[in-house]
Amino acid sequence: MDLPNILYLHSHDTGRWVQPYGYPVPTPNIQWLADQGVLFREAFCVVPTCSGSRACLLTGQHGHSSGMLGLAHRGFSLRDYDHHIVHTLREAGYHSTLIGEQHIAKRPDLIGFDEVIKIETTRVNEVVPAAARVLRRPPASPFFLSVGFFETHREFFEPTSVRDTRYSLPPANLPDTPETRRDMAAFKASARSLDQGVGAVLDVLEETGLADDTLVLLTTDHGLAFPGAKATLYDRGLGVMLIVRGPGGFSGGKVIDAMVTHLDIFPTLCELAGVPLKPWLQGSSLLPLLEAPGRALHQEIFAGATWHAAYEPQRAVRTLRWKYIRRFGDRDLPVLANCDDSPSKDVLLRHGWGERRLPREQLYDLVFDPNEAANLADRGDAQPVLDDLRRRLDEWMAATADPLLDGDVEPPQGVELNDPDQRSARDPTHVV
Repeated sequence: MDLPNILYLHSHDTGRWVQPYGYPVPTPNIQWLADQGVLFREAFCVVPTCSGSRACLLTGQHGHSSGMLGLAHRGFSLRDYDHHIVHTLREAGYHSTLIGEQHIAKRPDLIGFDEVIKIETTRVNEVVPAAARVLRRPPASPFFLSVGFFETHREFFEPTSVRDTRYSLPPANLPDTPETRRDMAAFKASARSLDQGVGAVLDVLEETGLADDTLVLLTTDHGLAFPGAKATLYDRGLGVMLIVRGPGGFSGGKVIDAMVTHLDIFPTLCELAGVPLKPWLQGSSLLPLLEAPGRALHQEIFAGATWHAAYEPQRAVRTLRWKYIRRFGDRDLPVLANCDDSPSKDVLLRHGWGERRLPREQLYDLVFDPNEAANLADRGDAQPVLDDLRRRLDEWMAATADPLLDGDVEPPQGVELNDPDQRSARDPTHVV
């Protein structure tokens, strides 16, 4: 098989809230991609923040292993940009182009793309024409084209449907109020824009005759920018859409239920490109799941977050049945600056969210409590499971040299941070 082109389509803050995952969010172009490709129903990021998640996918390493412990536009960076996948793909002859969102370096030229297309914004209306121009010219072969959309990051678009504004159901962890319904309607408007952008790029791929020879990878960084999702280790924060279509067996409208993570994408692309796996990779190729869709790829997955706008260190391990989350440090109140400002956040704040104490440990039975609402960490009959997951998390942190094992992590010099006591990421920041 000739080396496939790779089209990496990615969005902000979409989670799994698109049509092929069963949500009432009309995204017909994303649905069409799923109908032709392979949809991973249980796909997760391993850092539920913007830069951390993207760094994990593109280096194949956990956030604390790659060094991306916070937000790139606030000064955090990779320890080694040579670990970015474009350098590995170059070894196989790939030409790499960046269009739109990237969010793992303050300056995109630091990453190592062969070509960076400069545009005014990373919204669909700027990104799509730039992507079309690149695809319509005689393309380098094979190519790795990264197309990043700002949608569905806040600020959302205004709702475009009166029905959506009145009847949209907010995420299950939020109260059903006029404010949260309108907030979800605004998300839907942004999701429609994202879907139109995805569809327009896919249409150009068909028009240029490149579709059959191109692996299309569509994902997002983490969960929705709603309270209890983005920047948390609940499934609402870690769960992501992941749809792959193209050479290598990614076809047929298949749905795979095995747990997979963003860390698995780098080794998958290495295998397809015939490049030896790099020693730093911490995931596994997805290709065996195509041969035996019922098999498991991971017995457990691990995730963590350290900084978003402010310091909030936490780590988690998830199995098919159980989720264990551990918070580090002395703080037991929510870090409100790590939740994007929104009407939904305002609803919770009016009801005292900022004063609700958080447990150091959380344990959830994902079969009987998929919404992760009933913490079992203090129940005696859950002790064997708790002990097992504590051990697994400790062993993983040790194996990956997690800096939290030595206590609070000191931020790098020059990064911009909010104080954990602040209410919003828009409050005044300080530079370390």
